Amino acid sequence: MKRRPGLLIVLVTAPDVSVARKLGRAALDRRLIACANIVPRIESYYWWKGEIEHSTEILLLLKTTKRRLSKLHNLILEMHPYDTPEFVVLESLAVTERYLRWAMASVK
Repeated sequence: MKRRPGLLIVLVTAPDVSVARKLGRAALDRRLIACANIVPRIESYYWWKGEIEHSTEILLLLKTTKRRLSKLHNLILEMHPYDTPEFVVLESLAVTERYLRWAMASVK
């Protein structure tokens, strides 16, 4: 495996699996992502309005490209039920050549 930047992983939390599936499917339908992984039942602890909150959430891992990132961000903001949805972007340092080719071909 060689250093192959270009693939982005976007972290988005959702209140339940139904919302996570809806967001992932909408992004796939619009060809904004190559893949959505849904990780069920994570525990989240965070500051909100001056208090420490706790909730059970679903984590989405969305694989996209720099070219489609802005449209993906807009989609999440438009469809997400949270007032302030998580949208954290991680850049890949290395990706296998075959996976990167597949991901880049999947995102239009």
